Amino acid sequence: MFALPEKESRAPSTCPGPASTQDLDSNCGDGLERECSRKPDQKLPELYGVGDPTAGFSSNSSHLSSRGGIIKWFWDSAEAGYRTYHMDEYDEDKNPSGIINLGTSENKLCFDLLSKRLSQSDMLRVEPALLQYPDWRGHLFLREEVARFLSFYCKSPAPLQAENVVVLNGCASVFSALATVLCEVGEAFLIPAPYYGAITQHVCLYGNVRLVSVYLDSEVTGPDTRPFQLTVEKLEMALQGANSQGIKVKGLILINPQNPLGDIYSPAELQNFLEFAKRHELHVMVDEVYMLSVFEESVGYRSVLSLERLPDPQRTHVMWATSKDFGMSGLRFGTLYTENRDVATAVASLCRYHGLSGLVQHQMAQLLRDRDWINQVYLPENHARLKAAHTYVAGELRALGIPFLSRGAGFFIWADLRKYLPEGSFEEERRLWRRFLDHKVLVSFGKAFECKEPGWFRLVFSDKAHRLCLGMQRVRQVLEGKSQVAEDPPACQTQEPRDRHRNCALRSQDNPSLGEDLPVK
Repeated sequence: MFALPEKESRAPSTCPGPASTQDLDSNCGDGLERECSRKPDQKLPELYGVGDPTAGFSSNSSHLSSRGGIIKWFWDSAEAGYRTYHMDEYDEDKNPSGIINLGTSENKLCFDLLSKRLSQSDMLRVEPALLQYPDWRGHLFLREEVARFLSFYCKSPAPLQAENVVVLNGCASVFSALATVLCEVGEAFLIPAPYYGAITQHVCLYGNVRLVSVYLDSEVTGPDTRPFQLTVEKLEMALQGANSQGIKVKGLILINPQNPLGDIYSPAELQNFLEFAKRHELHVMVDEVYMLSVFEESVGYRSVLSLERLPDPQRTHVMWATSKDFGMSGLRFGTLYTENRDVATAVASLCRYHGLSGLVQHQMAQLLRDRDWINQVYLPENHARLKAAHTYVAGELRALGIPFLSRGAGFFIWADLRKYLPEGSFEEERRLWRRFLDHKVLVSFGKAFECKEPGWFRLVFSDKAHRLCLGMQRVRQVLEGKSQVAEDPPACQTQEPRDRHRNCALRSQDNPSLGEDLPVK
């Protein structure tokens, strides 16, 4: 992931008086203290930024069109750390000094459950219809199953309809298709920042659509506020700023639960954001790809499809996929739910480039209809494993005195490493990221998510115990200034069968001191 050149705008902000010095532990995290008042010489906050993905582009290929050059430039700019990882991946036996990946948001905890379910006989079916061209929206049997699945897990007040479902090969394709059919070239979507940075590519590569970042900051300004909180006021200011620069904004992107923050919008917040969009005739794309990965029982997650009334159903478009919630990022299944028939038809037309094979559609239908397995086997065990892994990483960060955000959802912790940046610059942030990579652990730095405060990093915890322990040991080595690259965690006990590492207790019942629930609001 990468940072984009952008135009930045600033405006005065008011502060409602000094807040009590709260830490993030009292606001769903751990150990970050904030005062509301600013010093006179501090810069005013940046309220929004209009992304220009191709501002720094230059092509050195005579074989590519300008469009092809831009597409290649995205790849070259975005994938450096990922390519380095793939050339030197950690392997317990073959490459113990290889790179541990704590940067890619994938759930690697439940392969045993998934492989067993996907290997059962009902998954293996071949018939003529599955080998022929399908309805580009997806086979009707799958769209009906998706509608039933979303009705149940999103808790919709009325059954959702298969005619409003379009099936694609992942949410990246959903973003790309929606950007292409909703926007003219050069138009924009609002998106709260920090955000999952690959969305920049998703909306730009085909549609040439821009993103207007609605900048959020970590400052806690009162007892009812939280770090990186989105408000309607911030959306209004960003929209006005973009309009003043001649940027036509066509929609708003919401990720719920949020990536990289793990934040969850309340029903009241969702309603307010949708009302804002309706006032300005904006489409709203709601990415709920982590909706079943809320592992803290006390967290009251609500899907936008659970609301009794959508303010503007024709401009509300919801996406979900199995990549995160079912740990199948390589299988490529995603779905769009929209009541707007024109949007659904236009997106379906693009599915001839982004469709799924008939065999995969059959497997997905069988998986989604197996409510007993999902509710009694998969979800309880997946949540338990996510919570145990999260508990371990949270304990390691506390031991290092590192503040962090934690909402009890998703696969990642948003960690505050600003104390390791003496000058507080993005150059220092990038150098710290490089030191992690040199010590064979891949993490994600804040600028890749368009965070405006240098020093925030995303750490993914949804991995097997021995890799997670070794990765955190290498993180500790970097932050403590040690040069040796760890190969085996010397004291790492796990629950994994036949694992030779035995001292990294990733289940709270094995280590009660790490098993305390983090406060969640």
